[in-house]
Amino acid sequence: MLLFFRQLWEDAKNILIKDPAAKNIWTVILLYPGFHALIFYRVAHFFYKHNLFFLARLISQIR
Repeated sequence: MLLFFRQLWEDAKNILIKDPAAKNIWTVILLYPGFHALIFYRVAHFFYKHNLFFLARLISQIR
């Protein structure tokens, strides 16, 4: 679980570095829809890998 949050933090920092419009990391985490899509994808993928196909599909339909 810690690895999940560490990866997301690194992704947010990467967006912050590459996007000149991003002012701080909290802006990226709270306001960037691409970052939110990444979160939903990773959660859905976790469920898919554990053969919980319905939950994976449900989460993929949220975004």
